[in-house]
Amino acid sequence: MTRDELIAANMATVEAHFHTEATGEIEKALEGYTDDIVWESPARSLVFRGKEAAGEMYRRMFDSFQVEEFRCLQRFATEERVVDDSVATVVLAGDGVLNAPAPVGSRVEIRLLHVFEMRGGKISRELVFESWRVLEEAAGQLPYAADASLAGSLHPAH
Repeated sequence: MTRDELIAANMATVEAHFHTEATGEIEKALEGYTDDIVWESPARSLVFRGKEAAGEMYRRMFDSFQVEEFRCLQRFATEERVVDDSVATVVLAGDGVLNAPAPVGSRVEIRLLHVFEMRGGKISRELVFESWRVLEEAAGQLPYAADASLAGSLHPAH
């Protein structure tokens, strides 16, 4: 395989990975991993080793995300790596996102920098750098929700 063919194949594998995540086809997304995949998110202090452990985490995480938007800002590759810079807007609809820095019910924007290490046309390591920004707090977490006594003074009865 030529250098250009290898780079194109790596890009296609990562594109398929993101596509199957977006369509909820988690088992297909896992097919792009090597059996000894290492999935890591330093921001959330997570490391999963092996396809079974990564798959378990993926199923929990994607069951807990309500994805509103996913935008790829840029993606490029070499023979051994694919780098993807994206932004996702999601609602945390469940508690399956381990070590999430926002409570369930929050609407968040996550800047994601993925560094995929590639081996034999598959992803052997997925390193995900995450920067979370809360767009809307969870309803039970709103500052004004904590003090119901203010409700009367803010909204007088007619």
